[in-house]
Amino acid sequence: MEATRQVTAEKYAADISSITEAQVRISSFIHRTPVLSSETLNCISGRKLLFKCECFQKGGAFKFRGASNAVFSLDDDQAAKGVITHSSGNHAAALSLAAKLRGIPAYIVIPKNAPRCKVENVKRYGGQVIWSEPTMRSREDTATKVLQETGAVLVHPYNDGRIISGQGTISLELLEQAPQIDTIIVPISGGGLISGVALAAKSINPAIRVLAAEPRGANDAAQSKAAGRIITLPETNTIADGLRAFLGDLTWPIVRDLVDDIITVDDKEIIEATRLFYEILKVAVEPSGAIGLAAVLSDDFRNNPAWNDCTNVGIIVSGGNVDLGILWDSFTK
Repeated sequence: MEATRQVTAEKYAADISSITEAQVRISSFIHRTPVLSSETLNCISGRKLLFKCECFQKGGAFKFRGASNAVFSLDDDQAAKGVITHSSGNHAAALSLAAKLRGIPAYIVIPKNAPRCKVENVKRYGGQVIWSEPTMRSREDTATKVLQETGAVLVHPYNDGRIISGQGTISLELLEQAPQIDTIIVPISGGGLISGVALAAKSINPAIRVLAAEPRGANDAAQSKAAGRIITLPETNTIADGLRAFLGDLTWPIVRDLVDDIITVDDKEIIEATRLFYEILKVAVEPSGAIGLAAVLSDDFRNNPAWNDCTNVGIIVSGGNVDLGILWDSFTK
């Protein structure tokens, strides 16, 4: 009952009501993504693995859920001025697509080192690209300037209740599709995805475990959990380009209270998990989307007696927008 008490006792940026409202709001726009399994991967892991394939979502990633909820939450006067965000990838494309569906402008501030495939997605969906330097300070300053010039509504990639609520619809679907799941493993970066997943999942089933998977080269969330406060890093170093952000003041309380543990894995493990997706599951994923499988196959997870009874494990495959050149180079190193 502890999880129930936690979910209801503290006011978070989202809750089960806002998540179910988001599901109604976005259901006609999003894909209900499939849950896949593989007996081979079950044998390798020693558990029943159930992959929620958000790589098949519109825009190629889970981000379209939150972006759609944010865009279609706006009243007509707000929407007329458009939306703006700063993002290095999947949120940028998702917001561009959601804005296109509503017929409003999307101003997207993108750092110059963003993956080419993700920039092309933004352009394909009609987003107006504004370049920034590859620092959070430059991204935020550029976005602020554009916001002042246009009057557009800022939609933060993760530190936004509308975004968290939209991402939480993944749990509503997953636990309908596979109610036997006792554990969910979720990639963590800024925390929007895992916040929504945890709020919804623990409202539906207070006993369910929610574990985060994080690159060792960008392990600010693990450090934050250990310290009991938000920790940021001077730099990150990981092939998982979608997992380089830091927790926000809205996502941190949810991660602090409702995420049971954070499993860190190195890039070698992420690359190997990505290979398994391609070779065994026959699914194209980006490294950030493969990290949940890397976590469940890691020694930290396998050898921790606390997780011995995690027998039906849901894994959120967060996206499939991969730069194949970079991925190929990682496979051949």
